[in-house]
Amino acid sequence: MARTALREPRSGCPIATTLDIVGDRWTLVILRDMVNGKKRFSEFLDSPEEIATNVLTDRLALIEAAGLAVRKPYQLKPKRFEYELTDKGKDLQPPLQEICLWGNKHYPHTWVAPESFMRRDDST
Repeated sequence: MARTALREPRSGCPIATTLDIVGDRWTLVILRDMVNGKKRFSEFLDSPEEIATNVLTDRLALIEAAGLAVRKPYQLKPKRFEYELTDKGKDLQPPLQEICLWGNKHYPHTWVAPESFMRRDDST
């Protein structure tokens, strides 16, 4: 199976460049799950948003190609992998936290993020 390659940025704008990587419907949700401790394909499938397996496969490959997470085997037969955030991926936690706060403020029916997600780890 071919791994997803990153496309060339459409401009030098940092917002556009970032959105080229995380601006789809699913990538930030998967990163949210990684921040919350999910690592394996089946764990991502258990999220309430019900991502399709083909979309999850594609987005995990994109996340890996962008250097936001690394894929490591945890089982050899059959081959299975888990994903771990890199420092680059962990650096997206503060913007994700701000998105949560904005969503809670403007859409009061939304879930409040767990304290563990909202805590900042400044050691990385």
